[in-house]
Amino acid sequence: MTSSADLYNLPSSPCQSPRPGQKKGRRKRERGNVFWYQKKGAKGIAGLICLVGLFFVFNGFMVFRLQVDDEISGKKDVSVRNSSSISVSIKGESKTIGKGKRLRRGTYDRMLALAAHALAENKREPKDLWQELFVPASAWRPCADHRNWNPSEGKNGYILVTANGGMNQQRVAVCNAVAIARLLNSTLVIPRFMYSSVWRDVSQFSDIYQEEHFINYLTHDIRIVKELPKELQSLDLDAIGSVVTDADIGKESKPSFYLKNILPVLLKNRVVHFVGFGNRLAFDPIPSQLQVNPFPLTLRCRCNFHALQFVPKIQETGSLLIQRLRKTTARPGPLDHYLIGPYAENKLQEKVGHAVKASRYLALHLRFEIDMVAHSLCEYGGGEEERKELEAYREIHFPALTLLKKTNKYAPMHFFYMCIIPWIAYMLQLPSLISWVHFLIYGRLPSPAMLREEGLCPLTPEEAVLMLAALGFGRKTHIFIAGANIYGGRSRLTALTNLYPNLVTKEKLLSATELKPFMNFSSQLAALDYIACTASDAFAMTDSGSQLSSLVSGFRIYYGGGKMPTIRPNKRRLADIFRKNNTIEWKIFEQRVRKAVRQTKHVLQRPKARSVYRYPRCKECMCLTE
Repeated sequence: MTSSADLYNLPSSPCQSPRPGQKKGRRKRERGNVFWYQKKGAKGIAGLICLVGLFFVFNGFMVFRLQVDDEISGKKDVSVRNSSSISVSIKGESKTIGKGKRLRRGTYDRMLALAAHALAENKREPKDLWQELFVPASAWRPCADHRNWNPSEGKNGYILVTANGGMNQQRVAVCNAVAIARLLNSTLVIPRFMYSSVWRDVSQFSDIYQEEHFINYLTHDIRIVKELPKELQSLDLDAIGSVVTDADIGKESKPSFYLKNILPVLLKNRVVHFVGFGNRLAFDPIPSQLQVNPFPLTLRCRCNFHALQFVPKIQETGSLLIQRLRKTTARPGPLDHYLIGPYAENKLQEKVGHAVKASRYLALHLRFEIDMVAHSLCEYGGGEEERKELEAYREIHFPALTLLKKTNKYAPMHFFYMCIIPWIAYMLQLPSLISWVHFLIYGRLPSPAMLREEGLCPLTPEEAVLMLAALGFGRKTHIFIAGANIYGGRSRLTALTNLYPNLVTKEKLLSATELKPFMNFSSQLAALDYIACTASDAFAMTDSGSQLSSLVSGFRIYYGGGKMPTIRPNKRRLADIFRKNNTIEWKIFEQRVRKAVRQTKHVLQRPKARSVYRYPRCKECMCLTE
């Protein structure tokens, strides 16, 4: 019988010496193997040299690009030459900023003058300006109010949540908490809101949302109570290891993380407290064993679009706001019932004797507050004074970002920084892959000019008004501006008011007495902006990554029936168009802006792993009719 050793010409045992023929053949094979390894090693070294060479070529190209970008930003004035100290006007007068430094005329003075001339012609607005472009948008209808699952007993313990951020971040956190409570078969205590040094609002859940409706609507989904049982209230949760912070949970963690790491603590201590809870629950993938469970998408849709209703105080004032925006009509809008409840049936206006045409209005979320401006790392023409102001703000509110800037000059010299900086950039959730790739290659942040070129800077008020004019909105258009404390103050709105005199804010529409109950409560004021934007006939945003813009556009998709258009600018495309502001003709500018905006209006199902609050068109949230 032939052994395996004989088949492969090997000794039958370690102690057995090979036969002479075997020894000669082995030496030949070994010499061949050595030659093969040498040949392979030479190829590997050659490949490595080519790779290094390509790296240096790419490195040189990118350095050249950065130098060109720096020259462009300095000589051709790519960045917006307007700041808190610059008042934009059509005349384009130069201003003095800082220590005697004079800035050149505003970047967009020429384009603003062309826009003013175009609006003065009073052309007819495009037909599709106030409506959805695609018929398929109307084929989707809300379905998250349907349920076919058993109630949760909530017997595994209690979930406490303290949500951070402003009203919109808190809303997302509440919906995530509802889904986690269902996943862990636990009881949710009415969430609390953390006081923020940025938002400076002490409002709690019951100050913004109707508690009883929240509890009753979700009663068949999860168990909700207003406070912990008395025997658990005296526990030192930190001492027993029941406090979980955002640092303990990765961004958009999978359900398996909570089942593996949080559930054991919950079963042991009967309570877990999520502190600073935010965007810490993934949308996809959905594990197969959870497909029949409403977690994680359907339940979050139910919470966001059905369970969270504003308190009567906010609904009533929101109703007044909508009435005054529509001016001549008392007919409720298609979304009013879902936003302001019983106040949707407004009292008839004083002048009601004949049918009048509904007054349309455009809502514009101008995301240009100082926190957005500082976090963007972009420049807006304010010179050294602006840089110092924004850097001081970052040191207080974004210390990790400040640390990142300080490590730039040391990063190329230390491998440690080459590894750690991309991780910090990811944790900071910088808006583009280019940021941390740039860290990895160069060890420093991209220049403001490069950020603007990549569409990573928020649109300024001047850029926003040029976009609206190019799209064809007439001079008489009624525009509601959402957002408080625009960076630069009222002077930054000069360009908007010059071209669109019918521009208003909630502070202008509501009296001091009507606004008094909401003063010093930024989240409640944000709720009024949310209502006015969501109910508008058309909604435009300046930053598609903004939480308020995402929630508003998602709400309009869910309840709008394909009749509530939303304008989402592609900032990268617009940046390329705005770069030619010194030479481009107005007709060409109009064509390019309209094409750039039209390309963002797609009626698609929710892309994988994307927010269900922004993209509710999915089988777990909406139904597609034929």
